[in-house]
Amino acid sequence: MSQEPIATPVHDEQPRKVKTNLLGLSASRIGDFLESLGEKRFRGTQILKWIHQYGIDDLNEMTNISKSLRESLADVAEVVMPEVVSCQDSVDGTRKWLIKVDGGSCIEMVYIPERDRGTLCVSSQIGCALDCSFCATGKQGFARDLTTAEIIGQLWIAAKSFDQFDTKNPRRVTNVVMMGMGEPLMNFNNVVDAMSLMMDDNAYGLSKRRVTLSTAGVVPELDKLGDVSDVSLAISLHAPNDELRNQLVPINRKYPLVDFIGSAKRYLDKMPDNRRKVTVEYTLMDRVNDRDEHAKELSVLLRDLPCKINLIPFNPFPGSEYKKVTKVALNRFRDILQNDGYTVTVRTTRGDDIAAACGQLAGEVNDRTKRQERYKKRLQEQSEEQVVKIVG
Repeated sequence: MSQEPIATPVHDEQPRKVKTNLLGLSASRIGDFLESLGEKRFRGTQILKWIHQYGIDDLNEMTNISKSLRESLADVAEVVMPEVVSCQDSVDGTRKWLIKVDGGSCIEMVYIPERDRGTLCVSSQIGCALDCSFCATGKQGFARDLTTAEIIGQLWIAAKSFDQFDTKNPRRVTNVVMMGMGEPLMNFNNVVDAMSLMMDDNAYGLSKRRVTLSTAGVVPELDKLGDVSDVSLAISLHAPNDELRNQLVPINRKYPLVDFIGSAKRYLDKMPDNRRKVTVEYTLMDRVNDRDEHAKELSVLLRDLPCKINLIPFNPFPGSEYKKVTKVALNRFRDILQNDGYTVTVRTTRGDDIAAACGQLAGEVNDRTKRQERYKKRLQEQSEEQVVKIVG
């Protein structure tokens, strides 16, 4: 018996045309893009204002742009935001967003309200490649860098959620810190473009003192940063000597403290304002880096660097091997540094009830490094060992 041939389905649909996401274009890049279409560069300023000052993501609503230009733009461009999966509010007013990006992974972003400002902690990567031993993000492994649109989109989402685009309401996000998931300098170009949008008068208009980049010590990129940006700089130190820092911050094996501190000095030297200071971030962990001798060693290490010191009590996360510093040790550490003439602040733990505190951000990472898998295996082994001890 002859067999009927199997019909091959006919696909009439054409593949979706890849469009340029205008959300991620800095002022210079959006000008270049418009010129490539035969349009005037000044139209870029109008588009920037619509997106970043008025919160408009529909080209048809950009009414001071001609209909013909809007129609031609619609064929090649779009304004697409990352997707908000969830939003949690802490009892202290801290807010954390879980945001899905292309590829299915999720990042986290945190807003911290204070009396006179609102600080947004922005992520730059999906996961982190550095694997600092005291940070939950590093245990998630690493997937990829975020695009400029995915970085600036976090600020857009926060501003939109607070009605910041309504000029009748006060600005709620006054400061941005690149201290979320990832090492910003390992995503150099996209981070620099996003920060330029944050400070652009036709976008968010934040001052250079209100945008801070924090790095764990990617020295070559830090040396480049001062040539293209003048944002505030924070350095994640966490140890006063190379032996201890090698354990806590593995990138120190490649760029030791003398190189890192030297690069931070060179950054300040490039700034037009000679009053600028670096913020030194130091996470204190019980009986790891919180002893008096550590404070004295840190004081000597930083003596030639114009800086202020921010002490951060360690925030535990599941499976972490470290404990939170005691109040006595924290106060002694602070007092030693202050007696040596340093300006020292202690970061208040905020949002720890929703895992939004410093070092607790984890997200949902499609980990290409397999680090997450190894970490979960180690946690399972530790759990089994505890059961054996209890039963025994």
